[in-house]
Amino acid sequence: MRDASEGGAGSASEPGNGSEFESADAVVVGCGPAGAAAGVFLARSGLDTVVFDRGTASLDRCAFLGNYPGFPAGIDVETFQRLLREHADEAGYRLVDDLVGSVERAGEGGADADSADAPFAVETQNGRRVVADRVIAATRYTGEYLRPLDGDAMFETHEHDGEEHEHFDPDYSDAEGRTPVEGLYVASPAGQRDVQAVVAAGRGAHVARTLLEDRRVERGFPVDLARHYDWLRPDSEFEGEWGDRERWREWFDERVPEDFEPEAGDEPLDDLRAEYIDDAFATRRSADEVADLTDRAHRRLLDHLDDDAVLERAAEIEAERTDGDDGATDDAPDGDRHSEGASANRNH
Repeated sequence: MRDASEGGAGSASEPGNGSEFESADAVVVGCGPAGAAAGVFLARSGLDTVVFDRGTASLDRCAFLGNYPGFPAGIDVETFQRLLREHADEAGYRLVDDLVGSVERAGEGGADADSADAPFAVETQNGRRVVADRVIAATRYTGEYLRPLDGDAMFETHEHDGEEHEHFDPDYSDAEGRTPVEGLYVASPAGQRDVQAVVAAGRGAHVARTLLEDRRVERGFPVDLARHYDWLRPDSEFEGEWGDRERWREWFDERVPEDFEPEAGDEPLDDLRAEYIDDAFATRRSADEVADLTDRAHRRLLDHLDDDAVLERAAEIEAERTDGDDGATDDAPDGDRHSEGASANRNH
């Protein structure tokens, strides 16, 4: 896994500096659970990623989120949404408060705007323009901004109370998020595949992994070796033979099909193999590193807890420690106090 700072097809141009547009590897439209998850996976894999977040959010209609794993007593929606947005800083994607008005082919760099090889131009209501190779839609309530890409084929109609209504076809994308438009992926709207916050988050992450897989296949990775796993490994995973790069090389070669033929323009397989092994070893974390990550993660969560609740709990912890120390002293017979203290000192 590359660091997010290493990714990016080109440096982004800051708005207001005279540049006509910004560029990115990928754009995600929407920053609810689906869009935020997609942004995290893309940015952590090294892609220069822009996530737009402004519009109607289904979470705004939720009184309290009680079924998201990891929050045993649930979590209020406001705090949950703040955590989603703060993850942008950690993952490294650019979060932009602007409403996307349209996505169409850009026709930049000499490519025909109608060509599947042309990048996408993402236009916002505030006049911002971002050109990107790939786009993930993650807006549950609308897909109208995608109409320039495939017109009416993206929509379906139904009757309600005698009136005809049109909405984005939830089956326009397949189960993996791919669409008939090359480079366009849909995490949402996707029917029942993106309902409920935790389901939507999983859908967004899954579609982002699909995008990453496709990108690696285009570079020349065999399909079985193109799948992306964002997973940090403890030292123990590199014990024995798996601490030897040659063993990883053998593992990689075993998964290259015998009839595999690189296509014109593919990167050399030797280079891809070396990158794959480098990425694997880059996921290694020592016990001390895990402890540091854990401490930092806990402290970031503290930033979102109610100050009074934190102080109240801190007082309870202090009282429990004091009671425990008093009990150990008061309950021990006189003759045992010295031996218990000596034993504690030896263990310490």
